[in-house]
Amino acid sequence: MTPTGIVSIAAFLFLTYLLTKPLGAYMARVYQGERTWLDPVLVPVERGFYALSGVDASKEHGWRAYTAAMLLFNVAGLLLTYAILRLQGVLPFNPRDLSGTSPDLAFNTAVSFATNTNWQSYVGETTMSNLSQMLGLAVHNFTSAATGMAIAIALVRGIARRSASTIGNFWVDMVRSTLWILLPISFVTAIVLVALGTPQTLGDYVDATTVEGATQTIAVGPVASQEIIKVLGTNGGGFFNTNSAHPFENPSPLTDLLTNFAMIVIPAAIFYTFGRIVGDTRQGWTLWAASLAIVILGLVVVLGFEQAGNPQIGALGVDQAPTALQAGGNMEGKEVRFGIALSALWAVITTVISCGAVNSFHDSFIPLSGLVTTVNIQLGEVAFGGVGAGLYGMLMFAILAVFIAGLMVGRTPEYIGKKIEAYEVKMAMLATLVLGASVLGFTALASVGEWGTTALNNPNAHGFSEILYAYTSQTGNNGSAFAGLGANSPFYNTTGGLAMLIGRFLMIVPLLAIAGSLARKRRVPPNIGTFPTTGPVWVGLLVGVILIVGALTYFPALSLGPIVSHLQMAAGQTY
Repeated sequence: MTPTGIVSIAAFLFLTYLLTKPLGAYMARVYQGERTWLDPVLVPVERGFYALSGVDASKEHGWRAYTAAMLLFNVAGLLLTYAILRLQGVLPFNPRDLSGTSPDLAFNTAVSFATNTNWQSYVGETTMSNLSQMLGLAVHNFTSAATGMAIAIALVRGIARRSASTIGNFWVDMVRSTLWILLPISFVTAIVLVALGTPQTLGDYVDATTVEGATQTIAVGPVASQEIIKVLGTNGGGFFNTNSAHPFENPSPLTDLLTNFAMIVIPAAIFYTFGRIVGDTRQGWTLWAASLAIVILGLVVVLGFEQAGNPQIGALGVDQAPTALQAGGNMEGKEVRFGIALSALWAVITTVISCGAVNSFHDSFIPLSGLVTTVNIQLGEVAFGGVGAGLYGMLMFAILAVFIAGLMVGRTPEYIGKKIEAYEVKMAMLATLVLGASVLGFTALASVGEWGTTALNNPNAHGFSEILYAYTSQTGNNGSAFAGLGANSPFYNTTGGLAMLIGRFLMIVPLLAIAGSLARKRRVPPNIGTFPTTGPVWVGLLVGVILIVGALTYFPALSLGPIVSHLQMAAGQTY
């Protein structure tokens, strides 16, 4: 680990800490309907939306109505995007005259962006028109992110309210998430990205003559506007195939830190929002601390292995030590302008936060580093996590952890004054088990037949890791990939689309059921048998439950993939 890398990572985490409280407090005011400095501009716009759509903003929903509104909205968006992608060839803003996508690719992509996954089985700059990028994909980057934020706030209201039958209005939560939070930050930061070298144009691609005299087509387009919301909304889908490793999406170390920070800022701040709404900010900071512990653990492993380099390369006499002239370590699949530290930081953050954007390629990481990125997603991406999704995922584990704590002290478990009973535990376990069933079930199916194995470029343990990562990423709504898998096929597009739907909606519905159940309960005062849900002991228990659940579920599969690959690498074998 180089001093520069350590300082960069420490500064990144410290800046995250500094902005957590002010942004979290602002979001709490937004969701509680309190006045903010943007109200004079945005309140009339908000009222206009409600007037046009016929939404009664004063009417709140029970959890079933809230769920129905959320599902209908997302299904409508999915169908609209599918139509845009299929009809792309006859729609405007198509300077390259690109044809419509195949049915299976259109299905996979529409599902991907509707579920906040942004898995891409295609080369963006040669497959999608400007209209598809802007209307079909970038719009989903806002709406899918706002959906996650709305679900999180609904669950928080369920915990905060007493004897209530409603958990909020889905349409109001969506509009306020978009207008007050996502759009203002995206607008300002997109301008900054343009100033730092990211393209933003509706013009045609540029044909240039190289030094050798050949002609090269340089893809450009509305990149900056999509780039910021892809990271801010923890979406991840890039304008270009190489994502944030591309010099137009991510020109410099400065843009790298800026966009990486954009990934974490809302997920970190919403923990403080949670604390403000439930009336005890210590609860939010406790979840924040548990998240930080998981992030630091991942950073230590990935940065350590990547900086140490590949022993098989070292055996050839290649110098992998960091010096003033080289970053050292395992630079395969990494950009020189970022080096080991910023690549490792990005890999950990993008997988704990369900973003999926990449500035280096996880397929080329040392196997145990690749194991960390895989496990980060398999744990539910709760260490800060996606916008909204991280909070409701962490609260799901908090319910399980407090249930275990209740068993330890022999009392009915309570969380922030609400009794956790059989219904809440069953719903939390359902949400947990459905994710593992999707990842492991689809991985097994793809591994045992030519429909899955013919797409592999590495027919060994690493090839299995690529399949496992693919379904982990899609079920976890992450979107990053081990790039050695040729996933643009009817089998992978269809099963991947189903995995994304399962990972998004079969987790959300049980959590909204928990929100409805908790909202109806009265608060009970703490007593001598109440397990405290703040402080180091609770942080340790919560992190332990997250890691143990993940280990019990996925360790056998990980043993067949990245762990075997690492042993093969250490033994000097092909891996």
